[in-house]
Formats: sequence, C-alpha cells, structure tokens
Amino acid sequence: MTARRVARVLMDSPLPQLDRLFDYAIPDELAAEAAPGVRVRVPLRSAGRIIDGYIVEIIDADPADRPLSDLDTVISPVPVLTPGLYALARRVADRAAGGAGDILRLVIPRRMVRAEKTWRARAQSEPVIVGEDAVARASRVLAAYPGLADALARGGRIAIDASPRPVTVPGSPPADTAETAGPAGDVTIAGWALELAAAATLTLAEGHSAIVVTPDYRDQEQLAAALAALLPPDAVVRADARRTGPQRYADYLRLLEPAPCVVIGNRSAVYAPAPDVGLIALWDDGDLLLSEPLSPGVHARDAALVRQELDGCALLLAGHTRTTDVQRLVETGWVREIAPARRISPRVVLSATQQGEARGSRVPSAAFTAAREGLRAGPVLVQVARPGYAPSLVCAECRHPARCRHCGGPLRARRHGAVPDCGWCGRAATGWECVHCGSDRVRMASSGSERTADELGRAFAGTRIIVSDGEHPLLRVDRQPGLVIATRGAEPVADGGYRAVLLLDGDRMLQADDLRIGESCLRWWSNAAALAAPGAPVHLVGVTGPVARALATWTQPAYARAELAERSPLKMPPSVRVAAIEGTPQEITAAIAAVRAADAALPADAVLGPVEHQPISDADRAQATTRALVRFPYRSGAAITDALRGAVVTAALRTRRPAKGRPTGPRNTLRVRVDVLDPEL
Repeated sequence: MTARRVARVLMDSPLPQLDRLFDYAIPDELAAEAAPGVRVRVPLRSAGRIIDGYIVEIIDADPADRPLSDLDTVISPVPVLTPGLYALARRVADRAAGGAGDILRLVIPRRMVRAEKTWRARAQSEPVIVGEDAVARASRVLAAYPGLADALARGGRIAIDASPRPVTVPGSPPADTAETAGPAGDVTIAGWALELAAAATLTLAEGHSAIVVTPDYRDQEQLAAALAALLPPDAVVRADARRTGPQRYADYLRLLEPAPCVVIGNRSAVYAPAPDVGLIALWDDGDLLLSEPLSPGVHARDAALVRQELDGCALLLAGHTRTTDVQRLVETGWVREIAPARRISPRVVLSATQQGEARGSRVPSAAFTAAREGLRAGPVLVQVARPGYAPSLVCAECRHPARCRHCGGPLRARRHGAVPDCGWCGRAATGWECVHCGSDRVRMASSGSERTADELGRAFAGTRIIVSDGEHPLLRVDRQPGLVIATRGAEPVADGGYRAVLLLDGDRMLQADDLRIGESCLRWWSNAAALAAPGAPVHLVGVTGPVARALATWTQPAYARAELAERSPLKMPPSVRVAAIEGTPQEITAAIAAVRAADAALPADAVLGPVEHQPISDADRAQATTRALVRFPYRSGAAITDALRGAVVTAALRTRRPAKGRPTGPRNTLRVRVDVLDPEL
C-alpha cells in the first residue's frame, strides 16, 4: 500500500462546525509549495464550493485507501500562519468557546500581491543594535521600580502603577498634530509611555522581541514618540488597523522574519507573530477598546495571559488605575505587584459648591479660580462627559426625557436654537410633543463639549478655546494659554503639562447603569490628572465617596481591592467567570443542560435566567431572543467552555437551510460570549 502526503487544513470560515482540521491530499503539482502555514483553497464537498484556509501541518505518511479530496490551489507560498500563532489562536478560542479562525481573521491581514512580491525580493531585516546610551537611559527609567528590570528579564508577570507625570523627550510631534509643540526638537509625552518604551528597549537589547499593546491611536502616538527617543525607526513595527492594506501586510511579513523587533498596536497586536517574544506589555487594560467586539470577544488582557504562559515571556500590566481583574491576579499570586520607590501623585482637590453659590453650579468658585490662575502660565484642561452641544433633552414642563416618535431614541440638540434630532435614527424632531404632558418645549438636560466651550468662552473672554472630542480629534496642544475642552479619553497632551485640570460632570458619569462604572470613572479621571504639570491643581467637581477619595489620595489599588472584596460574595466578575448565552428557548435549555452536565458541582444560582431579550441591532430587532447568564468558577473554565462550544456547534448543525426560492427572514442561532465585562440579562 502506497503512502501519500496529507495536509491538515483550518478553514477560514465563521461556521462553528468547521472549526477543526480537515485532511486533504496534496497533488503532485502542488507538492513544492504546500507547506505548513501557507494559504490554500480547498473544496467543500457538502456545499459544492471552494473555501480559503491555512495548512496547519502536513502528515508525510498516510494510507492511500482513505478517501480524501485534493487541495485546489496554493494561494501563496509564504507561510503566514506560524505554529506559535496557531497554538495561541487555538488556546484563546477554546478558552472563549469560540473558533480559532475568528481569532486568525483579526490577526492575519489580507494578502497584497505587490507588497508580498516586494518583501520576497528584498533582503531580510538585520538584527537591530541597541546603543549603550539607550540601554543606560532605559535602565534609569525602570530604576524607579526596584527589581522591575530583573523581574522582566526572568520572564515575570508584573503589575505596576505608572508614573502620573508627563516628561519631555527629544523628538518631534506626529505629522497629523493640529497644534505644535514648544521648543523645536522636543516633545512632551506621558510618563507611562517612556516606562513601557524603556522596558521594550531593554528586552530588545537582550535579543528578544517586545509587544506593547495600547487601547487607541492616541496612546500609540505617545508610545511611538517615546520609542523614537530610544530606538532607531527600523526597530519598531506597527500592528495598526488604521494603516492601509499594503502597509499592514508588509508590516505583518516583517514580523515573520527572524530579526527581533518592538511591535506596537491596538488589541489585535497581542497576537502578532514576532520572533522570540521576550515581553508583552499592556497599557490601561480597563479601557473597553481592548475588549474585542467581534466573535469570540476576547479581551487583550486575557489573550496576553494565555500567550505569556505559552511563550514563557515576561508580562507587564501598567496603568494609572488598577482593574479588579488585575487585582484578582495579584491576590492569587499569579501576578506580582511592584510599587515605585518614590510615590508621585497629582495635587487633587475635591471641589464642591460653596456657601453663597448657586446650588449645583457646574464650575464652583475654587475650580474657576484655579482655571483663571492656570491660564496665566499655560493651557488648562476641562474634561466633560459627552461630546456635542446638548447630548440629551427633557420636556420643559414635566422633565421626562424627550424621545423620538419614530424609534424611541433620545433627542439631542446640535447647537443653540437648532431643531432637535434623534441620537439613534438621526431624524429631525419637527413638531415634537411630549407624550406625557403634551408640551412642545424642550430644555437641555446636559451640556456637551461644544456647549461647555461656549459657556467657558463667555466666562473667560479673550481666551483661546480648543475642543477635542470624536468630531474634533486632537493629539497635542502647545504651551500657550488656552482652555482645552475634551471628552473623556480624548484629552490631548499639553507641552509641559496642563497648568490646571478641571474634571466636570463626575456625578453624571457615576450614574451610568454599569457594574464597573466606579472603576471606569476613576480611570478616566486618573488619566486626565496624569496630564497635569508637576504641582498643578486637579479639581474633581461635585463628587464624593470612595471613588473621589481614591483619586484624591491616589490610592487606586486600594479601591480595586475594596471593589473585588464587595463582588466576591455576590459572585460577580471577576471573582467568577460569566458567560452570556443568547438564542431560542430550546437552544438555551440545551446549552444550560450541557453546562450542568459538564460540572455537576455548579450551585443552583449559577444560571441566571433565561429571560426574553430584545437585541439593539436592527438586524435582530424583528425577532426577540432568549438570554441567560452562567456564572462559573475559574477551575471549571475548560469544562464549561467546552460544553458551551459543543452546544453552539450542535445548534448550528440543527439549523436548517431555507428552501430554494423562499425568503430566509430572521432566524435565531445560539451565540455565546464568555467573560462578559458587565453581565446584564
């Protein structure tokens, strides 16, 4: 009996039943190009079509009597799927009850033929030589954390509280910066960016790659500026979704080369197939942008933990605040906490309305005075909750929220005197009347960034006013006096730091219906406070309680400990893992039965629901679904996620395709998301 070579292929398909390896015979004409990691096209006998995939491995000796289809085409001879990347995708997908193909779709860019030909024609990159002066500077930066450099060199898992002080480094601001920096050749960046850049520099100097993950492009630009002061440009590779297709593919091909490098990017960069990874650093893991919205919805922090375990590299979790997820890892001993040798904190003031002032004044006299004095020396930051002019409106008579008559969405005003429009469907609310009292008048219930700019512009006549939000993105401002009105997370860096920081709308932020709203507010305020110049006042307006005290005393880890202690007896994340299940009642019942069969020790209250749930998306709005939550301990994670994955595959196989010529209409399929951040039925 003759033997043949067989390729084991992973399909590039979102169908859960195809999330396994399929065997295909390698025909003689493709034998030279068929290798592990290359893209291929293979036939699907059941569907009668061709589908893309990746060769994961090749079996060199297989009995010829087994009926197998042949590979159809080798798309490219470049092995874009490395063994390490596949192992990581498989492990992460199994942990999240998802598919490995969904993970790889986020990581591997589309093939660009011209970029691939250029890469194959040129010589491979040479190893980067890190200068002794760069190593010395990086060592001095990390010396602020005793033992941190040694712990990273030994592959430790570390959590640090980053420095809340901006620093000035040689360089130039990004090309798309609207405002210029101060002295030529210098640029001000956040202290955390220099600390992570220093850790990456020392890692590269030891001959290992480093991966640094940040939530958004603002953080990436700060990190890039810090790295530019320490490393040559060819040492840094970007894994950034904002880059063009050819650029992304060229950068990905660079990662396949053996020369170590520093990778910076957003959440998907944690999977980057860089050679010989020695460090994975994650900045501000509490930012929701690090939570992948696409299936299987894995947070970058969880993927980094899995990769650290697989690669044996160092893991550095840094932030101005600490999430309860990281605090749980610290308390279990999985992550080690390293405190700075010298505690540095901004000068935070809790501002409240004083006697004689209008009750509920948006800017109390103390904060107003601080802003006026700060403007004498430089820019002043004012953080607000929402963008726009009036993000929410209420009836002027009965104070009920003003809603759109078409979809029920909230009404807003884009400018003073403008006709309100809907925040959901965008329709103009011409002729609006309140359904409760019949009034046709509305009033503003909140002030956005643009209305705040108008109000403060009148209060500070002749002062430069700058707005930074989603519609007016701004990365940097110069050191000239001016009021910078920014929404949370959109605060630009000021050259030399802000001379005063005002944190408005804190009471509104805390009213959000969110399990983690306290953590989020503390993170928003701390990140803004860290942009203040040394000694500059930071005024938190109208907020008291544990969150305000944690900011004022700069004891964010203590707040995380208290939050985790409160959630543990309530069995709320992260003290337990939570999976959200959505589908038809029959699918939900089968999934819950599979979960209980997988772990008979689950308590009766482990399952919450099921209840009828109406999705927000227009595609699913026509048909309500059923939703349930499953709370389970970490020790049962593998068994529970495997059971949920099996339930998803079973539901997909039972879904019948509509008869030819009949409209499909909406249909339910079982959907599972594990480790939801805010469990809600």
